[in-house]
Amino acid sequence: MTLYEVAQKIILPPVLRLWRFQTEGAENVPRTGPLIVASNHASYMDPLALGVACPRPLAYMAKVELFSLPLLGPLIARLNAYPVDRRKSALAGIKKSVEILREGKAIGIFPQGTRVRDGEGEVHEGVALLASLAKAPVVPARISGSHHSLRFRQIKVSFGSPLRLPAGQKASREDLANFTSTVMNAIRGL
Repeated sequence: MTLYEVAQKIILPPVLRLWRFQTEGAENVPRTGPLIVASNHASYMDPLALGVACPRPLAYMAKVELFSLPLLGPLIARLNAYPVDRRKSALAGIKKSVEILREGKAIGIFPQGTRVRDGEGEVHEGVALLASLAKAPVVPARISGSHHSLRFRQIKVSFGSPLRLPAGQKASREDLANFTSTVMNAIRGL
């Protein structure tokens, strides 16, 4: 059993009970094949909550600076995180993500790229680009209550139905923009 699996199945579920943790719609998550789980992101708790709620392991992009921290860096690497340097070209992060997806694995992604409490703000088209390049479905997810984690309010993760770009054609910039909007609207609608 990997450290990720131990954390996901044994360590974190009892800890998350402090927040009356709930999951809804996990049946919408395909159990095999490439998959992108796209979620809102309001708190440092979100990757933990999403990882526990998702019925299959998720890999996450994390800013490269975290990997240089003495204890945190080695830990997050063993918890399926991979580095992305936000100050440089996003190409390396995209390539690594596509590689993971083409291996039939799942990644968790926060389309806004950073924590945003009110759900508004800039949205990046990376989720649509990855879905296009890897021919992967996107399951929208919404995490609610995590921004109040210090007050031990309930945290809930909801999963929506998988979304796909139209098959058989290369996605245009307009297709990517429209799909990004569709994913974000699905997240907000959960």
